[in-house]
Amino acid sequence: MSQYDVAVIGSGPGGYVAAIRCAQLGMKTAIIEKYSTLGGTCLNVGCIPSKALLDSSHHYEDAVKHFDTHGIEIPGDVKVNLEKMIARKQGVVDQTTKGIEFLMDKNKINVYEGLGSFKDATHIDIKKNDGKSETIEAKNIIIATGSKPSTLPFIEIDKERIITSTEALKLKEIPKHLIVIGGGVIGLELGQVYKRLGAEVTVVEYMDRIIPTMDASLSKELTKVMKKQKVKFNLSHKVKSVERSGDEVIVKADDKIGQEIELKGDYCLVSVGRRPYTDGLNAEAAGVKIDERGKIEVNDHLQTSTSNIYAIGDVIRGAMLAHKAEEEGTLVAEQLAGQKPHIDYNLIPGVVYTWPEVAAVGKTEEELKEAGVAYKTGQFPMRALGRSRASMDLDGFVKILADKETDEVLGVHMIGARCADLIAEAVTAMEFRASAEDISRMSHAHPTFAEAVKEAALAATDDRALHI
Repeated sequence: MSQYDVAVIGSGPGGYVAAIRCAQLGMKTAIIEKYSTLGGTCLNVGCIPSKALLDSSHHYEDAVKHFDTHGIEIPGDVKVNLEKMIARKQGVVDQTTKGIEFLMDKNKINVYEGLGSFKDATHIDIKKNDGKSETIEAKNIIIATGSKPSTLPFIEIDKERIITSTEALKLKEIPKHLIVIGGGVIGLELGQVYKRLGAEVTVVEYMDRIIPTMDASLSKELTKVMKKQKVKFNLSHKVKSVERSGDEVIVKADDKIGQEIELKGDYCLVSVGRRPYTDGLNAEAAGVKIDERGKIEVNDHLQTSTSNIYAIGDVIRGAMLAHKAEEEGTLVAEQLAGQKPHIDYNLIPGVVYTWPEVAAVGKTEEELKEAGVAYKTGQFPMRALGRSRASMDLDGFVKILADKETDEVLGVHMIGARCADLIAEAVTAMEFRASAEDISRMSHAHPTFAEAVKEAALAATDDRALHI
């Protein structure tokens, strides 16, 4: 029987990063993955393939709608070859997952393909896909089994017309009318992909706004922009049935006063969130407690109820984000090596990869009001930037929330071009407890989108933005 210092169950961003960091710190490490490729949901059917399709569809939209304005004339019709687009996406995925294999080899991490299941607190049975099984022993075990798409109890996902994000990444045709249930990150990103490619897209959301966990100003601006892009929204609508009839899907929902609406489309994307995935883990054999929502219970050190077993990522409390899982994987590895790492969960950024991109870190205005914190606001529109005019990316703004007394930055909320990258500046500033004035006094290259961060900081400092 092979023996290890650490065994990691699951090879998504949390799992493989935890394995690499353990190996870097001198621990003999194994990683167990039930699928034939490493990388988990994120690399195979999540973050990476969705960004590939978002980029491809964005290029198409630019060619159709914007090239002419730039003086680029394309003779004849610009056509979508969806099969080729999906194949490029798969190529990106394959290259990325092979990169993880390389990292496992480089760090001398043993990879086991099969379903990892606890025999007891230090032994894991690995049921391989060929029916054989093997048991390994590990002093410490990290559970990184991730999550799967959720559904509603009355919806039957057939993976053909009524689909999850996994199927939406490999459709054989562009939908005529895609009905999206859920106005969160996944639904909006994939909805925008197919809208750009020519589908009619209708979003049905239970809450009174899209991206409801983010600052309300971001929801409002993104709704405005996506309506301009001809995406339809039914907010404050409770879906009550989803039925398939041949190639048609019929969705029925009640609005906020109880009136029924009926939507008909050829595809329905169910994107109502994700659920922790522990199927087949046999956690009880190791004494690992799972709460009523299916999440593995952990303490502040990410230890489960069994002291040598840890859990990270989507399978525990907190935001279901790849970069949050990575930080947790690193934290557990360094704790096992006797170090004292920390994570400030308030500073884990959230991003929506629509165009314009949406990004945020820290507290929302709603949270500050609820907590009774006195704060001030500085906001700057993207359209006032020279860089935005040059690229024709005029939508959006940067908003900075700072403590009214100390000027410390408490939250940064932005929507616009390249905000997924710009948010890192805000995370860095807040990690070092910068004031709005600190940011306002740092030189930002001109012309850049990042100048909006400086201008918003100037607005928050003493209402002294320069370019508006």
